[in-house]
Amino acid sequence: MKTAAKKTSQVDRKERATEFSYLAPHAQSVFLAGSFNQWNPSSHPLKRDERGTWKITLPLTPGRYEYRFVTDGKWENDPFCKGCLMNEFGTMNCVKIVK
Repeated sequence: MKTAAKKTSQVDRKERATEFSYLAPHAQSVFLAGSFNQWNPSSHPLKRDERGTWKITLPLTPGRYEYRFVTDGKWENDPFCKGCLMNEFGTMNCVKIVK
């Protein structure tokens, strides 16, 4: 009698609510661009709170994502990011790991 082969466990691909925030009290606009949106500098606008912190929460599957903020048209890094990688333009991209 044959037994069914056991399926190997798959990585949990369920989306996780992932927050990004950036302190820029004097900014007029802040957007999030990264590997999750093909680096589109205008598709993910952040919302400003009363303290000047801009925030957005995205549903992301577990993995590694590179990102930057676009503040009033200028590309900026997350000052609280613990890991960055050199990009093809000679600047750095921030890295967020979603578990």
